[in-house]
Amino acid sequence: MAGERTLLSYTPEIKVVDCTIRDGGLTNDFFFTDQFVKDLYIANVKAGVDYMEFGYKASKDMFDVKKFGKWKFSDDEDIRAIVGDNNTNMKISVMADVGRCDYEKDIIDKKDSPIDMIRVATYINTIPAAVAMIEYCHEKGYETSCNIMAISKSNDIDIDAALEQLCQSSVDVIYLVDSYGSLYPEQIRRLSEKYVSFAEAHGKKVGIHAHNNQQLAFANTTEAVIKGVSYLDATVSSLGRGAGNCPSELLLGFLKNPKYKIHPILDFIQQEIVPLRESGVKWGYDVPYLLTGILNQHPRSAIAFENEERTDYKDFYIELLENF
Repeated sequence: MAGERTLLSYTPEIKVVDCTIRDGGLTNDFFFTDQFVKDLYIANVKAGVDYMEFGYKASKDMFDVKKFGKWKFSDDEDIRAIVGDNNTNMKISVMADVGRCDYEKDIIDKKDSPIDMIRVATYINTIPAAVAMIEYCHEKGYETSCNIMAISKSNDIDIDAALEQLCQSSVDVIYLVDSYGSLYPEQIRRLSEKYVSFAEAHGKKVGIHAHNNQQLAFANTTEAVIKGVSYLDATVSSLGRGAGNCPSELLLGFLKNPKYKIHPILDFIQQEIVPLRESGVKWGYDVPYLLTGILNQHPRSAIAFENEERTDYKDFYIELLENF
């Protein structure tokens, strides 16, 4: 592995990926106003963010378009209505879940699309299907990443096998994803070293996508940076499913690359995030998410707990233990 970075390192290979619309869309079924998305796009450009993820490429045969906002599907024309020809240094990405998208129909040639990167999301048992999607998108001219979800539920043998398969593919970036917000910095350190070791041997990069169930998303992201991870996912004010993600404003304040600027994001928080919270959209660290994180469980039960406005935290913990 290349030399270890420090907290004061200038690392030009770092790429910040804004996932506010995609992960944040899980809090409000992607019903963001066009003004919200446009303002975020402008703020990210000014802040020096490298990629902005607009949402999912979800199948309209599987998901009812009447029940979701447009960024569940991220049609090329909707993205172009926000970014135009995107004559900026920031690239555009979307996420495509294995088994939940019609990628051969909905992902067109890169030359005809405003999208630069397709981020393929997969569980470890569907890596072969993910590789097929990656090769398709690569042939269409896109940059690609693979986000291996729920890695905290996988063993080293399976992780090694998945990384080996991905390293033999055309993928550009392999993501370490703490889906349940259950991993600690020591575990992130070891996993980052493993991912980077595999990736560097095959000319690939590594990214991290952290969740904040135990208020460790930022700490885990910075730990990964020190160990050579280069693609860093973040969301403004941690806006994301359940406990949310690594906050953009924290990450941009930490990175020493002079191209990154925090003040456009702070302005966006004032103009758009504060009203979004006041409208009733809920996200962020709370005790139910802490408990699912500690027990390495999917946050769906904590989301249901929150939606029911329960406060019987001890009873909820016992319920989780019974299903452990």
